[in-house]
Amino acid sequence: MAREIVVERDGRASRFTFAKVDRARLYGTRRRVPLDPTGEACTRGELTADGSLLLRPGMTAQGYFDEQGLWFAATDLRSLWPDGTEAPVSESTLGVTQALEPVTAQQLLDHRVESVYALEPAEVDEALQAALDGGGLFAFPFNYRAGGAPSVAFLVQNATGVYALIGRPFEPEWCALGQLPVEDFAEDDGLDDDLDFEMF
Repeated sequence: MAREIVVERDGRASRFTFAKVDRARLYGTRRRVPLDPTGEACTRGELTADGSLLLRPGMTAQGYFDEQGLWFAATDLRSLWPDGTEAPVSESTLGVTQALEPVTAQQLLDHRVESVYALEPAEVDEALQAALDGGGLFAFPFNYRAGGAPSVAFLVQNATGVYALIGRPFEPEWCALGQLPVEDFAEDDGLDDDLDFEMF
């Protein structure tokens, strides 16, 4: 069974299947395939910083090496707050009904959008569809997989369909007109100020 985004408004649920929108989906892809002397396709690999290990595709998704070269599986990793305490794990929201909250366009613009999903309605409440047709915006928690705090998903619709914009709150840093930047000369930039005129 396909995983679905399930939302609820005024006690009535709506369900959507979804597909991630990326550059390949929008523009298509072209790819160069390097071949070995026998004409077989080569497989990408990377060496670790010390050159002792060869990593093949998919190996880094299974876990991580620490600075001492010890292996940790991805399932063993835990999220920590800045004070060192363990952060709670939030379960995936897929297939779990999430309450919709009406929001403004400004609230959407106050978030940095990290990914976009095209939604295919499987069962949509008529009142929600009418609200989307009228330009309504709604927010709900979203976690693709179990992990840290959920992102915010914005349910929107335009002439091409219904979308979920996944983002996190973002506060831009503004500079006032005429405000001079503060230069910090305390850090060493690693450049040697002593000129050797023999190099000219």
